[in-house]
Amino acid sequence: MTNLHRRLKSIAAVASLAGIMAASAAAQTGQAIYKDPRQPIEQRVEDLLSRMTLEEKAAQLITVWEGKAKIQTDAGVFDAAEASRNFPDGLGQVARPSDKRGVVRSNNAAGASAAGTNREAADTATYVNAAQHWAVERTRLGIPILMHEEALHGYVARGATSFPQAIGLASSWDPALIERVFGVAAREMRARGATLALAPVVDVARDPRWGRIEETYGEDPYLVGTIGLAAIRGFQGTTFPLPADKVLVTLKHMTGHGQPENGTNVGPAQVSERILRENFFPPFERAVKEANAQAVMPSYNEIDGVPSHANSWLLNDVLRGEWGFKGATVSDYYAIRELISRHHLFSDIKDAAERAIKSGVDSETPDGEAYTHLPELVRNGKVPQELVDNAVRRMLRLKFESGLFENPYPDVAGAEAKTATPEAVALAREAAQRSVILLKNQGGLLPLNINGIKRIALLGTHAKDTPIGGYSDEPKHVVSVLEGLQSATAGKVAIDYSEGVRLTESRCWSCDEVNLVPAEVNRKLIAEAVETARKADVVVMVLGDNEQLSREAWADGHLGDRTSLDLVGQQNELAQAVLALGKPTVVVLLNGRPLSINMLAEKAPAILEGWYLGQETGNAVADVLFGKVNPGGKLPVSIARNVGQLPIYYNRKPSARRGYLFDTTTPLYPFGYGLSYTSFAIGTPRIADARIRKDQSASVSVDVTNTGKRVGDEVVQLYVRDDEASITRPVIELKGFQRVTLRPGERRTLRFTLKPEDLSLWNLEMKRVVEPGTFTISAGPNSVDLKSSKLTVTD
Repeated sequence: MTNLHRRLKSIAAVASLAGIMAASAAAQTGQAIYKDPRQPIEQRVEDLLSRMTLEEKAAQLITVWEGKAKIQTDAGVFDAAEASRNFPDGLGQVARPSDKRGVVRSNNAAGASAAGTNREAADTATYVNAAQHWAVERTRLGIPILMHEEALHGYVARGATSFPQAIGLASSWDPALIERVFGVAAREMRARGATLALAPVVDVARDPRWGRIEETYGEDPYLVGTIGLAAIRGFQGTTFPLPADKVLVTLKHMTGHGQPENGTNVGPAQVSERILRENFFPPFERAVKEANAQAVMPSYNEIDGVPSHANSWLLNDVLRGEWGFKGATVSDYYAIRELISRHHLFSDIKDAAERAIKSGVDSETPDGEAYTHLPELVRNGKVPQELVDNAVRRMLRLKFESGLFENPYPDVAGAEAKTATPEAVALAREAAQRSVILLKNQGGLLPLNINGIKRIALLGTHAKDTPIGGYSDEPKHVVSVLEGLQSATAGKVAIDYSEGVRLTESRCWSCDEVNLVPAEVNRKLIAEAVETARKADVVVMVLGDNEQLSREAWADGHLGDRTSLDLVGQQNELAQAVLALGKPTVVVLLNGRPLSINMLAEKAPAILEGWYLGQETGNAVADVLFGKVNPGGKLPVSIARNVGQLPIYYNRKPSARRGYLFDTTTPLYPFGYGLSYTSFAIGTPRIADARIRKDQSASVSVDVTNTGKRVGDEVVQLYVRDDEASITRPVIELKGFQRVTLRPGERRTLRFTLKPEDLSLWNLEMKRVVEPGTFTISAGPNSVDLKSSKLTVTD
């Protein structure tokens, strides 16, 4: 008997006992237990499951999205009669009720908006209400529908609050801020009737060519895990059933997604089990064990020849068996179909469905094409009934945990009032401020003194046409850098805008075609910008990417990965021409991927990395430029000098980076790097007990002092190195960090705890152990400038 079969028999036994208890209680009360909120959720699940036909069970495992025409009119109004005709046994999920799939044409973009047509807050709530009334009142068992939405950096819906892109939020190194950000996203989603977020992304990103790196929290498993935990607390809270303003999360994408072969999306992850356990598993494991994440989405890619949606070891043995995950696994969009179309494992969708559910995939998105065959597969003996029952249990549990059976109907009148409130917009500005990274500030050019400047030349197409990154809809208002500078200077300084250089013909994230602007067009714009700059006291250049230049490549005809990390188009030509004027010049980068800005790093006096800063981009940039805010962000990724250095992640092995002929192995900017308008001194870490047993924790204290003349933020980072081990270990690994605000001259002692798992490794037998020996404990403002102490671990 296999481990899977033993586990299934154990689950079935527990379920049977719960079912007996539920039936007994129902007999005593004469009431359907699943409708009684006073009963334990497990008993409610078993009671409901016992009443369901096989077809009703299968219906709970499918979704509708592109097929929304089956549940709505041509105008996009929910149609109960049409829904009953097409889904007589009910429906598990509706994907993105805020969009108008089935009305507008789509190219399968999960997070794309149909410009000008998607639903506003009240319209979405009305649609959800109608769908839930149908499900509750016009299906046999009255099971409400799970409504899922995208929420990468805020709720992806018309008019919702847009925060900095995920990689920007990670640059804040501020978990408390992240929790508040996703608390707003959850509130706005729940107000419109959504109960499941397809977020956060906790992929560790180790290849910057990959267009989806902007969706991640960076290259380090500890940072990704810590920011991910904060996002989950913001979305879900910490109690179940969910509070009325919270939503369940879906962890994306398990796993190895962030290091695809040749940097292209969904490419095979050519990594070993050890690399999975050391780098890619930890954020998911922490989210399951520490934050009670309730849903997980497998990744599109394959590992060792096995796609994640067909990987029983990954989803059954590791996720459920080792980590004790009790929630549901939700397929990525079309991923079960792609077992046929992309991975070529099967030629029949029924075979793909059989493999997926046996591998641990509970629910199919975005439309039912594989799992609609489950009743047939059960009846012909291909799929055990217990597998379907277990999947349905998990999906029903999500609905009970989210409170859908008690309150499936959003408040239409209140939906708009809870969207993009003044408090939410203020938080978007704060998040953008705290995400900005100061990469260079030669001669203390920044902050700019408004009183000493008469004219600023603002250059760059995206100084006016503001990119906010992928998985975005249209916020109520996006503040451009031009608008932000004009508002901040209030007429005291003339702001002369010139487009300077144009990148692409369109910023449409979901459009397949990407066309660069011809060089001859840009050369004329560059000449105009140089003349504008010539008349200015200070130049601010906004350079970088836009939504078409770094994005999810979700199809062969819709690409988003790149072979170069250089600035696209004629941006370097603009920069060189302007810098040749010798004017005080600040470069503001708005971009989705780490860029190899070698020329700028050498010649530009000041550089700010903003990534994509969300709807308050312009205000945050102005706040930093003029010193209202002292930047304190840090890089969540290493920035390569060129693609030839890749991989460049900081936590390398000792044998890596020997050297190159005619070049260096050091990054342009290291992981954890970021400057300030003030200065800090970080002391050598002090270990309370420099000798501990391997089952003990180590207490570490680090002093940090603001040695400058301004209030500012420093992120003190704690790193560990296992000096000798039975397997090779990274040269350093992040194991703690704290962001603190200090006044000039203020000193603070920060305290960290290193637990046994922080010192552990996966040994030759692939067991997690702490090996006796010495460890180097280091602290500093980034992964390079460190001071160290020794810790000895004994048996």
